[in-house]
Amino acid sequence: VVVTSVTRDDLADGGASQFAKTIEVLHEQRNGMMVEVLIPDFNGSTEALKAVVESQPHVLNHNIETVPSLYAEVRPGADYNRSLDLLFEVRGMDPAIVTKSGFMLGLGENRDEVIAVMSDLREANCDMLTIGQYLRPSEKHRPVVSFVTPEEFSEYERIGMEMGFAEVASAPLVRSSFRAAELYSKVKR
Repeated sequence: VVVTSVTRDDLADGGASQFAKTIEVLHEQRNGMMVEVLIPDFNGSTEALKAVVESQPHVLNHNIETVPSLYAEVRPGADYNRSLDLLFEVRGMDPAIVTKSGFMLGLGENRDEVIAVMSDLREANCDMLTIGQYLRPSEKHRPVVSFVTPEEFSEYERIGMEMGFAEVASAPLVRSSFRAAELYSKVKR
């Protein structure tokens, strides 16, 4: 099961308590299901993150989304380093939780920037990575700058595995929850 929501900066804890309650209810089912949670950055709140971590998801996913040079345009209000810090903090709170992140290509980034993001994620102790092609959801959204070839996606997957990610899913139609249970089972072998 993958649990996610839109960013809820309107809530005092950013929705952390709702994530935690949902994870706890899923664990009560005791049917062996794997629980992955895709969370916002909670505006850097360690307490909010701690509430989610203490509910014991199997995988904690927080998407980095894009390269730092595009953050102001693509993720206004978000902070690249805050996202990295969140992933790093999880490991300190509970080393057993698998961490995951992902980003989209085709927004105007270059190869060196992509590899630098991958390196930053490894330094933040990120275990799993998803990389997919950005597809413009509507005319109101940023246009696609480039379409990345399947060969380039394969190269990023190879590079990621060489960097030490436990699993990398990299292809045009990969999204953050792509084969979530399968990737987790490979990591936990």
